[in-house]
Amino acid sequence: MFNASFRRELLRKDVNPASAFSELTQIRQFLTGSGIFAFFDVPWTPVYIWVIFLLDPFLGWVSVLFACIQLVVTFIGHRATVGDITMASKVHGESSAYLHGKLRNIEAVHAMGMVGNLRGRWLALHDVSIRQSGKLLDRQHRQQSFSKFVRYCMQSFTLAAGALLVLDGKMGPGGMIAANVMMSRALMPLDLMMSVWKPMIQARDAFLRMEKLLADYPEVAPITGPEFSSGDVSVEGLAPTVPNRNDPILDAIDFRIPAGCIVAVTGPSGAGKSTLARCLAGAWPGVHDRVFYDGLSTEIWSREEIGPHIGYLPQDIELFDGTIAENIARFGPVDSRKVIEAAQMSGVHDMVLRFPQGYNTRIGEGGGMLSGGQRQRIALARALYGKPEIVVLDEPNANLDDAGERSLVQAMQELKALGAVVVLVTHRMNILSVADRLLVLKNGSVEHYGLRDGVLEVMRAAKASGSTQ
Repeated sequence: MFNASFRRELLRKDVNPASAFSELTQIRQFLTGSGIFAFFDVPWTPVYIWVIFLLDPFLGWVSVLFACIQLVVTFIGHRATVGDITMASKVHGESSAYLHGKLRNIEAVHAMGMVGNLRGRWLALHDVSIRQSGKLLDRQHRQQSFSKFVRYCMQSFTLAAGALLVLDGKMGPGGMIAANVMMSRALMPLDLMMSVWKPMIQARDAFLRMEKLLADYPEVAPITGPEFSSGDVSVEGLAPTVPNRNDPILDAIDFRIPAGCIVAVTGPSGAGKSTLARCLAGAWPGVHDRVFYDGLSTEIWSREEIGPHIGYLPQDIELFDGTIAENIARFGPVDSRKVIEAAQMSGVHDMVLRFPQGYNTRIGEGGGMLSGGQRQRIALARALYGKPEIVVLDEPNANLDDAGERSLVQAMQELKALGAVVVLVTHRMNILSVADRLLVLKNGSVEHYGLRDGVLEVMRAAKASGSTQ
């Protein structure tokens, strides 16, 4: 479930990432609760009716008739409530997802005074959820009361029929009481099923959704690829897509980056720079057969196998609850030498030593105990951990000061000397001096690609020509 949910979220499906675990909990609670016993008791209903037949055939047929009536009542209740149950679950999920989504951006919401407006929208969703739940509960209570009324009536009729048989001398008083008890036991599971119908339907729907999730994202057999070796990086016909969008983000682009080369990727906003960075780092699913490391498709390695050879710094920094050392070491076995080495390369080592507990300082969920610049430096150290052969940095200097930017340039030059491929996505032109090549994207296409000075000259000439015209 964890792996399937992770892969679905990687595809950026419009689903609450934790919904699968809520559904799993819902199924577990139903299976371990008292409601499940109704289904274990139902097979005993024919046994009780058979015993009633042994007491008296007439009472046996009466019990069959009453059991059929109870089944009809249960079926009608199912038809009347199944739609309401599904709708109530849906609107409750929408309300919860809306609230959780806003809590993830609490700082911006609070700073710009958006709490009142967003609360109004949440209350509207919550009101719909409450009204739908109230409607469902009201209908269920009425159906349960009616079912109980029917059961009591049938027990009374059974007792009356038994009394008539006693008066006629066809049955003793003990048989009359036994038949009434048997009828009560025969119909009780059917009545109990009505009371647990809602959690049963919710558990069934949760199971179907869980089954679909596991069918859409099945467990992948472990892949053992060839030993990874540093080399060039190339893409062929790269055209990543997203749901609800007809056109690909990148227009089947092709280029090659030789080993030991720093490539700066630039271009206007929305050109596809961050998407290209995700594809090169292997963070964009479905394009593994279009990205090649040293001439080999990335799909021949599992992510666990190839991950240590990749360094990736996304534009949206995401750290995790744990110590600084654990975050830098990617939550694997902490190699102190490699952690300190990566921290020194990113220029964060001295800063970490000033913390009371140094590298053992816990940073909180999302790195909430750190400033934006500190989070970026630690995330950069995580990307540089173990000196990977392929490093993709998306706006790595967005929150860095001059000292941090100097450390970044020095780290890239050190990786280049080791033969690594470094891809730097940036808007800042002052850092282009460290690049060997320059790739310019525009509207999802490669507008220019080549040696840095040559591309800059072409861009200056085009700009001058445009100004003249």
